[in-house]
Amino acid sequence: MRVGRRNFVTAAAAAVAATVLARRDAALFAQTPRTTFGKPRSNEFVFARLRYDSGDWDYNPKVAANLLNSVVEYTNIPVYPEEVVITADSEELLAFPFLFMTGHKLVRFSDQERESLRRFVASGGLLFSDDCNHDVAGLYATSFEEEMRRTFPGPQTLAKIPKTHAIYHSFFPFPDGPPQTAHELNGWGDDLVHDYLRGVEHEGRLGVLYSNKDYGCEWDYDWHNKRFQRDDNTRFGVNVIVYTLGS
Repeated sequence: MRVGRRNFVTAAAAAVAATVLARRDAALFAQTPRTTFGKPRSNEFVFARLRYDSGDWDYNPKVAANLLNSVVEYTNIPVYPEEVVITADSEELLAFPFLFMTGHKLVRFSDQERESLRRFVASGGLLFSDDCNHDVAGLYATSFEEEMRRTFPGPQTLAKIPKTHAIYHSFFPFPDGPPQTAHELNGWGDDLVHDYLRGVEHEGRLGVLYSNKDYGCEWDYDWHNKRFQRDDNTRFGVNVIVYTLGS
C-alpha cells in the first residue's frame, strides 16, 4: 500500500497552504468521490493506526472517521476515507507521515520495531500517542515512556511542549496550550488536568507527540453527532494533522 512519502508530502503541503474553511455539514467523503476505496491516492492524507502486540491497540475505533471528517469539514486536504492499521516493523511504515496509537495496557516494542520507529521519525513522520487511562502512573503511560526513552535516548526525550509551539497554531489557535478533555474535568484516571503535552523532537520538528489527556475517548463518537456539540472538540486533532503535513 505504499504511496510514496516524498510525493505525498509534496502534494499534502500544497493542500495545507491552500486550506480554506468548508461547510460544517460537509459529507465525510465529499472532496474525493469514489466508486470504491481501493488504495490511497498519492495526494491523500491517510490516518494510520499502530498495532502493537502487547496491549489494546484497537481501542477508540471511531477516532479515525471523526478526525477525517473534521479534516474534510475545515480544510481542503484530500483524505483516504478508511483507517489503515500497520505495525511498527512493517516495510510500508515510511509511506505514512502520521501514526496514531492508544490503549490502556502494556506497551512493549521489539528491537526491530524500535529501529523502525527511529527511521519513521527521522524520515519526517509523527507518532501521536494518547494515554487512554488518563493516568501518568498507569500501565500505558509508564511502559510507553520507558519505550520512548529506549528508542530515543536523550535528556530532552518526552520534554514538555511549550504553549508557543507551532502545533498549537498550525490551524486553529490554542493560545493556552492543549485543550482540556471531559475525562480530565470529571476526575477520571489520575484526577489531574494536564496543561501540557510532551514530545520527542528530531531536527527541530516533533516526531513524537504524547498525551495523557485521553483525546482518544474524547473523539470516539460517531461524526454525525458532532452537530449536536456547542464546540467541536476535534479541532485540535486538525491542528495535529496540519502540523504533520506542513512541518
